[in-house]
Amino acid sequence: MEEDRKLALLIDSDNVSQKYLNGIFDELSQYGTVTYRRIYGDFTTAANARWSGKLLEKSITPIQQFSNTTGKNATDSALIIDAMDLLYNSNVDGFCIVSSDSDFTRLASRLRESGKIVIGMGEKKTPDSFRAACTVFTELENLLASSSNGTMSKEAIEADIINIITKNDNNGKQTGPGEIGSRLQSKYPDFDIRTFGYSQLSKFLEDMPGIELVKRNNSITVSLKTENEEDEIIRDIREIVKKRGKNGIGLAPLGQEIRRKHKSFDVRRYGYAQLYKFIDSIPGLKVKGSSANRKVVAE
Repeated sequence: MEEDRKLALLIDSDNVSQKYLNGIFDELSQYGTVTYRRIYGDFTTAANARWSGKLLEKSITPIQQFSNTTGKNATDSALIIDAMDLLYNSNVDGFCIVSSDSDFTRLASRLRESGKIVIGMGEKKTPDSFRAACTVFTELENLLASSSNGTMSKEAIEADIINIITKNDNNGKQTGPGEIGSRLQSKYPDFDIRTFGYSQLSKFLEDMPGIELVKRNNSITVSLKTENEEDEIIRDIREIVKKRGKNGIGLAPLGQEIRRKHKSFDVRRYGYAQLYKFIDSIPGLKVKGSSANRKVVAE
């Protein structure tokens, strides 16, 4: 099963910002459990100083490469050597190489030829050669809109579960409680339903307003509730905007009002990465403004 895969996460700090880290772990949770977590670079430089807090938070091992010796190639070489060591001396099922550098193209090909899944992640500038060498490649910019801040609140967990179910539905795959539990444990190592006053995961899931358990014979699947909730949300959005008159309402306040009324609201459930795109799809409403802080919704 995919959730049983053991993965090695190898990050090239010379080519990746720490702002993507939560998104990286969110994305990897659908492929398996991150067993090895390593990052390579010169952490004595100001450019890499921002990583320090994040490394402790995610239990990532830094592999120091001093830039005053052989420079950037030292980072690349250390990552490649470790990857090959893990290939031959560990039981990992796949690798995630996070870099926008084409220097890892041959490494990705070699790992894939050995039967390992290779998940590549890099910015939009990543060359086609590295993208093609990976089993799957994800642009890091796409992860910013969908990643959470890693806070283990009940609302954040429900949003994560909705995201898991939605992705499985899009791939024609059912979602079982076992996968939900495994994926949550992968993202939140300290996840324990007793924290929220429950003794069983099934009861925890049943109490979430946007989720339902479907029992068929001896199997149980987790699904999204289908009771025209989208139509109800759209109606509420129209009413809120109409009450504000011709001047409309700011996008952020509108989002806050909707989430107060619909606790499980998540635009990803309806196929959108950002709220303004969901609003823009509603006939008769317009989103005006160029920046996130200045967007206004009006009729």
